[in-house]
Amino acid sequence: MAISAEQVKLLARQCGFEIAGITAAVPLSDYERFDRWRQAGMAGEMTYLTDGRGDLRADPRHLLADAKTIICVGKLYNTGQPYSTERRSRDTGWISRYAWGEDYHEVLRAGLELLRARLEELNGEPFHSRICVDTAPLLERSYARQAGLGWIGRNTCLINQESGSWFFLGELLTSLELELDSPPPDRCGTCRRCIDACPTAAIVPSADGWRIDSQNCISYLTIEKRGSLDPGLQEGTGDHLFGCDICQDVCPWNRNAPKTEDAAFERHADLPSLVELSGYSEEDFRREFRHSPVWRAKHRGFLRNVAAAMGNSGDPAMIDRLTQLARHPDESVSAAANRSLAILSGGKLGSSEPEAISECV
Repeated sequence: MAISAEQVKLLARQCGFEIAGITAAVPLSDYERFDRWRQAGMAGEMTYLTDGRGDLRADPRHLLADAKTIICVGKLYNTGQPYSTERRSRDTGWISRYAWGEDYHEVLRAGLELLRARLEELNGEPFHSRICVDTAPLLERSYARQAGLGWIGRNTCLINQESGSWFFLGELLTSLELELDSPPPDRCGTCRRCIDACPTAAIVPSADGWRIDSQNCISYLTIEKRGSLDPGLQEGTGDHLFGCDICQDVCPWNRNAPKTEDAAFERHADLPSLVELSGYSEEDFRREFRHSPVWRAKHRGFLRNVAAAMGNSGDPAMIDRLTQLARHPDESVSAAANRSLAILSGGKLGSSEPEAISECV
């Protein structure tokens, strides 16, 4: 007996996924758009998007040769905590909402493994499959849109009409023949709140809509970017220590977004102050973030972001600690600290003038 789409979606919900859909495992025209984006240099230093690993995104059958369908799932991670745009504290930093809890890769993989086992039991005979969670070379949002999970907004996030955009994506490629879903209409209308709210103007127009210039995106700068921050962009990163939620925080479709019931994504404690975080050793960082998405930034990258946020706080009480960070052995940390000292002193000096910056404090 063939498995129905409704049976697949029911199993997905039982495995912890609030939304699910099915699409064909075939190439999409979105790959051409992705290729134009990376050819324009907008991937920044993310070489896994520009080398052969990026090329694999042209066809999901590069991941599973006999794939016929892709089961796309979404798992909510929104909580009842305030949005970043509602914050008023100057002595703490912001970590993107998706990184508050456990590593989502592990949580989604466990759910997809359970889903695969349930499908095998229901199917009655084995089939080929492959689980994908974020790191696989697959155009996740494009296939999720084709599977009916939502449309891709101007901020390039996948937006579901009922659930907003606060959900993780995962996929199960299968050799099963399944009933396919269809993509929903784009419901962004004329809204451009995400575009106008972006502090670094990272959402830029293109011939086929809007796209993210990663080189200006706060999420890229605080997570993927290695080495020193561009002095012209450091002030735009605000209090963000890892990732950015602004374009989702201001999205009208997230006003009434549902909350997760999964404790894995709840925020269990407030983040320490910027001054306290600035004193974190590598061991402190490991203890706090080893099993969190924040681990991807590495200790030196995180400390660089803390130094930037201290300057952007506008609080002169940060100067003493920043003066110490300005002597940090890692160049990216010391450069960010020097730039922050200049900001707190009212200066507009570039990173090429560290001695002049030091004289301002």
